Formats: sequence, C-alpha cells, structure tokens
Amino acid sequence: MVVEWCTEFLDPRASKDLSISRALIILNQPFSAELLKTLWAASEWHACADGGANRLHDVLGASGDPNLRSDTKSRFLPDMVKGDLDSLRDDVRSYYTSLNVPVIHDSDQNSTDLMKCVQALEEKERLTGREFEIVILGGLSGRLDQTVHTLSYLHKLRKTRKRVFVVTDDNVGWVLNEGEHLIHINHDVLGQTCGLLPVGIDSTTLTTTGLRWNLDNTESSFDGLVSTSNHLVPGQDVTIKTSKPIWWCAELRGH
Repeated sequence: MVVEWCTEFLDPRASKDLSISRALIILNQPFSAELLKTLWAASEWHACADGGANRLHDVLGASGDPNLRSDTKSRFLPDMVKGDLDSLRDDVRSYYTSLNVPVIHDSDQNSTDLMKCVQALEEKERLTGREFEIVILGGLSGRLDQTVHTLSYLHKLRKTRKRVFVVTDDNVGWVLNEGEHLIHINHDVLGQTCGLLPVGIDSTTLTTTGLRWNLDNTESSFDGLVSTSNHLVPGQDVTIKTSKPIWWCAELRGH
C-alpha cells in the first residue's frame, strides 16, 4: 500500500479539509507570526509546551500585523499550556490564566514538555474517540540535544501515530515508515531543497522519483550515503520506497 502525504496546512490559501482533525503544539523556539497564523488556522486544538507560551505571547505582541494584535484574545488562545513550567515566565502565566487558559504543571522528569502535550492530546482522543494528526511548531533548531530529541521522539511515535509533522520557518519534516510513499508537493509553498535522513537506523535501501538526484535501490546510512541538499523537480510529486524508517525534510519558501 502506498501512503500518501500532503502538507496543505502550510498553505494559507488552501481550503481546510474539515475531515482532518489537527493539533498544533508550540515549542519554546522562535517562529514568525506569519507561520503561526497559517498553522493556527489549519488546526482545531492548540497547546503550548511550557516556554512555547512565551513565544506565542511575544510573537503576537511584537507582530506588525494589526489583525494579530487586535484578535489575540479571540483567535490565538491555546487550549492549554502544559509542562514542568520551568521556562514559563510569570507575566505570561498570569496573562493566560487571566483569560481562563488552563496552565498545567506536570513535574514528571522522565518526559519532556513536548511529550506531556502529546499525552494530553492522547487523553482528549480517548475521551472523544477522534484521532488527530499533529503539527509541532519548532523542534528542529536551537539546541542540538533538543533537536535530537525531536528526531528520536518522532521516530518512536511512528509506531503509534499515523501523521506527525515538525515545522519551522525553514523546514518541514516527518518520519516515513518502511514501505512506499507518495508525497504531494505544493511547489508554491516548498522550496527546492530536500533531504532523506537515515536517523535511528543502521541503514536503509531507497528508491525515489521526483528528485533531481534520484536513488535507485541505493543504500543510505550515516556511514555511507546520505541524500542531503537534494532538489525537488518543478511540477512533480515525489515517490519514496524505503526498507527502514527514514526522515524526510523539505525547505519552506520564505513567508
């Protein structure tokens, strides 16, 4: 079976597929107001992982977009702020608490703030009987250990969740499980650069179409070939066949 992928949530002009339940989890890393606005509109459940609430609060206040500033209370209130709260500023906590946003302290040191938010979403799914795809805003920049955690966590989540994406102002990425995949490419949203990263595996065998430098039953590993700085072919979608799970990433055009 070929698994199909689409990133319509990155396109502010795209009509929203109401059949897709989508959750946005905001991490404590920088992002633009424009990207936030696009991802927020494409999601129905929103959570800030600890200091992600600082980022949400600050980017709205610093935005030059008057619509973002004036509509903050009605349009950009998260469903919760959750984490060990060691990064959440007092003024931000007071701001969201005053607007009846749940601020939940979870002291478990065996889970990260991102993991705590995913656990909260899973509880919502159990109560409602609905399954959400997840978009994580942040997680691929800043501290290397946090980036590696993102790579590792999504590698593990592939066993229990169908679709989890990570987005920054520069990239979108996700894990492709072993098998065949068709990635629908919106060339108005994605730039030309992309990559296939053999993270968390010894090696994989790759066959692709739709790339400038396609792979034909080619082994990929950290000790061997890694397809970085590859290019999308204008007007074409991408197919990937992989024998092991692998990270796919693509560059975003500037907002």
